[in-house]
Amino acid sequence: MTRPKAWIHEEPENLHDCRVFRLARAPARSPHSGESHTFYRIDAEDWVNVVPVTEAGEIVMVRQYRHGARAVTLEIPGGMVDPGENPAAAAARELLEETGYAGASPEPLGAANPNPAVFGNRCHTFVMRGVKPVAAIRNSATEETVVELIPAEDLPRLLADGAIDHALVVAALYWYALAG
Repeated sequence: MTRPKAWIHEEPENLHDCRVFRLARAPARSPHSGESHTFYRIDAEDWVNVVPVTEAGEIVMVRQYRHGARAVTLEIPGGMVDPGENPAAAAARELLEETGYAGASPEPLGAANPNPAVFGNRCHTFVMRGVKPVAAIRNSATEETVVELIPAEDLPRLLADGAIDHALVVAALYWYALAG
C-alpha cells in the first residue's frame, strides 16, 4: 500500500495571539508538484480531559456555558496544560478546580489530536478513580461550572441523545468504556 508523502513546510507567519491559541499562516510545498500552498494552523498548548469516577460508580461531570456553541454543555472536567506542567498533573488540577473533587492518581486512557487539519496540539485523557469532594470549586473569572454526578450506566443514553456532544468528551468516554 502506498502512503501519502509529507509536505515540505516553509516558515510560518504568526498572525494573531488569542491567549488560548495562536493563529499562523503556514505555507507548505507539495511533495508532488513542488508548488507552494497557504494553510492556516491553530497552535495551542496541549489539553487534558479527566473521567472522574466516584466510589459509587458515578461520573463527576460539569455543566458550563461554552461561547463557541453559545450553549450550556455537559462535559467531563478538562482544560489546558500549563507551561512546564505534565498532563497527569494538569488533569488532577483541572478536576480539583472545576469540581472540588480529588482522588487516586490519574491513569492515562489515550491522547488524540483535536483536528489534525488545523490543530497541532494533543488532548490527553485520564481516568481518576475513587474521587470525592475535598474543596470548593475554584473557577476562573471566565468560567462557571456546576457539578453533576451521572451514573455510568446513563452515559450511552446521554451520548446517543446528544446531551453530551463535545467531540473530545465523546472520545474520552469511549476510551473509558474500552478500559472497562
